[in-house]
Amino acid sequence: MNRLTLAALLALTLAAPAIAQVKETDGQRWAREWEERLHNDFGYLARYRDDNAKLAAPVPGRPRIVFMGDSITQNWVDRAPGFFTPGRIGRGISGQTTSQMLLRFRQDVIDLKPAVVQIMAGTNDIAGNTGPTTDAQVQGNIMSMVELAQAHGIRVILASIPPADHFEWKPGVNPAPRIAAMNGWLKDYAARIGATYADYWSVLHVGDALNPAYGTDGVHPNAAGYAAMAPVADAAIRRALAKPQSRRMR
Repeated sequence: MNRLTLAALLALTLAAPAIAQVKETDGQRWAREWEERLHNDFGYLARYRDDNAKLAAPVPGRPRIVFMGDSITQNWVDRAPGFFTPGRIGRGISGQTTSQMLLRFRQDVIDLKPAVVQIMAGTNDIAGNTGPTTDAQVQGNIMSMVELAQAHGIRVILASIPPADHFEWKPGVNPAPRIAAMNGWLKDYAARIGATYADYWSVLHVGDALNPAYGTDGVHPNAAGYAAMAPVADAAIRRALAKPQSRRMR
């Protein structure tokens, strides 16, 4: 072994501990896993597959409510677990767009046989998490989820998109105008098809932004934000359950 080779091996040996100490940040890990899933499990059907299989049948007299959504729904379970009393099931996945939710809607909603589903979606479409998407495309995905639910006798709550005037993970996006337009459409569409509209935007906003008292990153509610949302959700569930059940598809 010549001196140059020995020196190179020694340098690699000394550098190895420093290399080993470099670890992924949470953000880097999330981004890597997100990219991997886009190619291997676009809808992330694996996320709740085992949980769904473990669920017992709905209990008579205790209507099952499924909350379908993105990180705002996922965090709701984590930050306000007391809201999810028996029969209330969270099926939110961080970062998801309506196209991803539509892909898993049968597995994570229909097959669970709920009385009601709440659909809270659109934030990540506006952010462009799975690529550019028009409002018409987002609306089409939501309409498809609603039609699937109603075809299986599931009452629908359409949740407003919560307020946001910026996205930390997508600098340069101005979401507020699209959120306002989508919420106007959601409210009108809910009225037209007999769904219930849950207006979370109104209790969370200051101007076009998320009230800083209800969340510090401009998008995701904190515990106080979810406490403000809970009465809106409870009222929407009562209204939805009071509506006639949709006629099931045979």
